[in-house]
Formats: sequence, C-alpha cells, structure tokens
Amino acid sequence: MIITILIFPYYLLSNKHTSYIYVFLRPGTSVMVTLDSRKQYQTMFGFGGAFTDATGINILKLPEGAQDWFMKSYFSPEGIEYNLCRVPMAGSDFSTRPYSYDDVEGDVNLIHFNLTTEDYKYKLPFILRAQELAERELLLFGSPWSPPAWMKENGMFNGSGGLLDEMWQPWANYFVKYDDSKALFQNWMWNTCAWTAEDQRDWIKTNLGPTLEAASMRRLQLMVLDHNRDALPWYPATILEDPESNQFVDGVAIHWYDDDNTGPEVMNELHSLFEDKFVLYTESCDGWDAAPNERVILGDWYRAESYAANIIEDLNHWSTGWVDWNMALDTNGGPNWAHNFVDSPIIINEKSGEFYKQPMFYAMGHFSKFVAPGDRLISSAVSEGSEHVKVAAFRHNEDSTVILLNMGEDDETVSMDLGGGQEFINFVMPAKSLVTVLAATQPGAH
Repeated sequence: MIITILIFPYYLLSNKHTSYIYVFLRPGTSVMVTLDSRKQYQTMFGFGGAFTDATGINILKLPEGAQDWFMKSYFSPEGIEYNLCRVPMAGSDFSTRPYSYDDVEGDVNLIHFNLTTEDYKYKLPFILRAQELAERELLLFGSPWSPPAWMKENGMFNGSGGLLDEMWQPWANYFVKYDDSKALFQNWMWNTCAWTAEDQRDWIKTNLGPTLEAASMRRLQLMVLDHNRDALPWYPATILEDPESNQFVDGVAIHWYDDDNTGPEVMNELHSLFEDKFVLYTESCDGWDAAPNERVILGDWYRAESYAANIIEDLNHWSTGWVDWNMALDTNGGPNWAHNFVDSPIIINEKSGEFYKQPMFYAMGHFSKFVAPGDRLISSAVSEGSEHVKVAAFRHNEDSTVILLNMGEDDETVSMDLGGGQEFINFVMPAKSLVTVLAATQPGAH
C-alpha cells in the first residue's frame, strides 16, 4: 500500500501544501500512534462558529475588500470551510441591547412577532454570503437566550426568572416562528431563562414537540440542555427517560465552560444511556474567565492549544462536531451589553481597518478544513507515557485523517501504525504543534 501524507503545522494552513510519499515497514522509536479503522464511531456533523450580533457589527467595521476576505477565510474553499453555525434567536449577551422578537407586553398571540434591525443588518447578510461562498452545505441551528421579558417570572431578560406557567404555549409558538432550545438555573447577568429538567421535559412533550409537529416542523433537529458537562447525564436523562418527550428530541448540546472540573466520562455515560441521540459541542470560547485586561490576547498559542486539546477530547467522547462562539470581536472582546467580554479566532481593529487571525483560527481550521461532514471517528491510541500527545482520527471512504497535538516542550518522532502492525508512517512532530496527516490510499495500490 502506498500512502500519501500531508503534514500541516498549525501556522501553515492554506491550499498550497507539499506532498510526501512514505513507505515504512518498521515503527520508529518514540511516540506510537495506533489506528484501527475497523472500530468506527459517530458521524461528524462539522465545525464552525456563531453569527452573533457582535460578529456582524465587527465585520461591518472593515473596508469592503477586507469584509469579503474575512468571509472567504471562514467559509470558502480558500479558507477553513466552516459548515456548521449557530444563530442566536434574537438578542444574546453579544448584542448591544437585550431584545426578543416580540417585546409588546402581553402579546400572547405573537401578532407583533418580527425579526429586528440586528437580523437584517448583522446576521442575515453574512449568513447569505456564507452560503454563496461555501462548497459544503451550510448547516444552521438556532439558540434562544431568553423569551420576551413579559413571559418570564421576573419580567427581565436576565436573572434567574423562569417561564410563567401561562406562557408555556406562547413560548412554544414562538419556536414555530423560529427554531431550537436552551436551558438551566442560575442567576446569569445576561439573557436567559431558568428551566428545571422536569419543566423542560414537560414543556417539550406538552407544548413544543406537538406544536412543531402540528406545524410540520419535525424535520428540525431538536437539541436539549445547551449547557455544561456538569449537567450530564442527569439533566438530559430526565427529559429522555420519558418516552413522550424523548420522541421529539434528537440530540444534546454541550458548552465547554466546566470541562476543567467535569471529565469527559459523563459524555460516555450519556451515550450509553441514549445511543440514538447525538451529542454536539455548541459553544466554546477562551478568555471568558481571564482578568479584564486579558480577555483578548493577540497571538496566544496557549489558547489555540486549549481549543485543539478540547476538540480532540470531545470528539473522542461522542461529540459530532464543535462550534466556536463569536467569529469576530473587537480588541476589547465585544461588543457585549452585559460586559461579558471574551476572545475570538478573529479580532477586528476598527481604527486600522484590519483583522487578525489568531492561533485559535488555525486550530479550528485543522478540524473544519480536513474533517468533512459525514466522516466517521475511528479508534486511535497513543503509547503509554506519551500523555502530552493527543490524537483524533477519522475515516473518509478508504482514506484517513489524523489530527495530532503535541503539548510537550520537545520534538517527538511519531510512528503511526495504520492498522495491523504491518505499515507505519514515521515523522517528526515539533514541540507545541498541531499537525494534520492525510493518509490517502493511492488508486490501484495494494
């Protein structure tokens, strides 16, 4: 068998690469990576970011030529080819104000429901442009932050107020006019709605699910939770153990913000309980817990390494993809009406009319560019004592894509066993690097 290998350090991501052909029959002497394509797991949905108000506001700060290059960088074959993107339903913390699609007090029939200036100016134009640029199908999912304030117990967009009992059906009807689902109890300073698992279960089976079905919208993929690992598996299990609510739910959405405290084993638990439901990481960003003057750090490799390590871990524990948060922020990490500033793969400098691709952008690109929708995760393992090397491997037809992260301070010689201990690929992986290896079987090779 002849294997073509393409090696991409994180800083050299483009369409112009050097191709090398290696034939090795013996392993090297350092880190051993073993693949087994006979063991295949979940199918990949894809990778991407969110069309937030803040993203659109920042793109519009750029000259027209730079705006076009920004969009190509994310969505075109010349760029990193995002294919899975999140769209906030109305306002989020990354808006300049809290708002919903019906802020007319008491409008339970949603007569005044309408998209806003933010949609027409900051979201829809860039979604349409992304669709024009993308060769892959662009998949979109909506996430609500808060119902209209008048539907909530506290009468506010933020805080811990839940949905008023008499608003369960109007809120379900609101979804028919839009899409998806959000949850959990805490006194957040930004747009939110408190849901116990029991209430969300009952709302889905008595209101949302039947309402979507009556409107012929069951073609939509409905995800529950949309929160951190610390809610696994108990929160979605409460919903999915009930056959009436289970029938309307397709998957479980997870955020990364508690991953340092809650290990990935809970994802395995969730999968073992509900194998027919997909898992998807729907929101992740760095800088959210940093000091105020470090919410944005230009050129920071550690944050790229953090992204790559988390993505590899999540994919190896049943996630079908990984969606970043804002695709663009300003140099302060905003705008954000709740002053909840964070970092982003692209930072826009309004004064200079420039945008900066952070190392996080290139980390995302290793996955979004080279792991195609429909690829299957396959078994991969790293030799004992090499914990600083992380790996995730995928099968595309008869080819393999292998993404490796060296978190160590030293270069490593990697020997990759393609299966069966008969053929190996040996290469040097630099310290603190992220490498993608495409092992493509040559036509007619045996």
